[in-house]
Amino acid sequence: MTALGKLFRTTAFRLTLVYLFLFGLFAASLLVYFAWTTHSLITDQITTTVNAEIGEIDDIYTRRGLRGLVFTIENRALRPGANLYLVTTPAGQAVAGNVGALAPGVMSKIGWQETFYRRLDDQGRSDHRALVRVTELSSGFRLLVGRDLEERRRIFKVVRSAAQWSILIVVVLGLGGGIFVARRVLRRIDAMTGTTQRIMAGDLSGRLPVGRSGDELDRLAENLNAMLERIEALMSGLKEVSDNIAHDLKTPLTRLRNRAEEALARAGSESDYRAALERTIEESDGLIRTFNALLMIARAESGHARGDMIDFDAAEIARGIHELYEPLAEDNGLSLAVEASRAPMHGNRELISQALANLVENAIKYGVPEPALQPADGEAAAPDAKAQRILIEARQDGDQVLLSVTDHGRGIPEADRKHAVERFVRLEASRTQPGSGLGLSLASAVATLHGGELRLGDAHPGLRATLAIPARAGEGLAEPTISEPATV
Repeated sequence: MTALGKLFRTTAFRLTLVYLFLFGLFAASLLVYFAWTTHSLITDQITTTVNAEIGEIDDIYTRRGLRGLVFTIENRALRPGANLYLVTTPAGQAVAGNVGALAPGVMSKIGWQETFYRRLDDQGRSDHRALVRVTELSSGFRLLVGRDLEERRRIFKVVRSAAQWSILIVVVLGLGGGIFVARRVLRRIDAMTGTTQRIMAGDLSGRLPVGRSGDELDRLAENLNAMLERIEALMSGLKEVSDNIAHDLKTPLTRLRNRAEEALARAGSESDYRAALERTIEESDGLIRTFNALLMIARAESGHARGDMIDFDAAEIARGIHELYEPLAEDNGLSLAVEASRAPMHGNRELISQALANLVENAIKYGVPEPALQPADGEAAAPDAKAQRILIEARQDGDQVLLSVTDHGRGIPEADRKHAVERFVRLEASRTQPGSGLGLSLASAVATLHGGELRLGDAHPGLRATLAIPARAGEGLAEPTISEPATV
């Protein structure tokens, strides 16, 4: 397609043609209205003048008779720019006036008419037009008084000329403006097209150009750039997840195979085979948990879980998680406490529960306080009850619901907190603790799904992980009885 063809096919050029047509129609309507108004105004002026003059002449005829009528008509006919006058006998013969010729049948009709005429002193053709009124006097004589319409014709000529030039100017300027706007828009579209072609070729770092005008194309480019940034982040995350899956799942799969091979090679009794199968099942359960966590993260990030959102009290979730994990915390030498006040919200109860459970599991794994230094006398230092305490909190803070877990372990350095929420990231270099590095990633995805965020803060010492989620209390949530926060 040629450049001119592309230009004419642009939406901007077509819209310009539409606006040009509408503006031309409006201008033509305005000129027609102006011409019609002028026509009516001139006609009203002529009829008012002629009616007044006929009244005067009829009064003179009544008082002074035919001689006074003829004298008056002759005098008025000689004035510069005089009206048209004609007096005829009942038989139709001219008695006085300045009209030399009329269209046939004019004097036989009483009332207003538009007619061609010729003055007595005009030897040319009778191509003049006039608006005349014919009246019948008391003795059967007929009187014609009229006014030439040349002034109206000149005004129409001026309006017609103005209309022609106006339409021509509108068309020229409209087409010129349309071409200018279309070319400007086309350049921007071509720039966007070039960027999209690079993106389709695999360069996800490309971004659409954004001008400084802030118009609809700039807003569209900004939104598309935000979408491209999101797509690039997702693709990078997908690549990172693929790499992490290949790295983190290769070890348990290899271990699973080696144990099965070892069982086949060395096991000699039924108990040996049973032990090998139990270890295989345990390793398989770990793999299944990892894949379930990945599926749950994908479900949260895709937004599919929004259809399962209900009204519930976050405090009930906090108390349920406390009851579920309290024995596990005690087995690890820690105490688990909960402080929960009414916190109504609207969300996916299952995902919120899983996210809070992941935070509690992380606190139990990594929230063991640093061992105290042994005193000089050799006696072990008494354990600090506060340092061994993990606190689960649920409360409403303004328009947000805060679900937090606080431990007093090693914590996470501030420089590593952003990195800690990524998939398969485990800050423990030795990896002596079981896990897949998906707990914080799932919690962050759940918070994002609900329009909130996962905040990692310092508990001095330890870590304070908080799910900050907008509180949208629904009508279906029952009003619970108000009581003091429970502490366990």
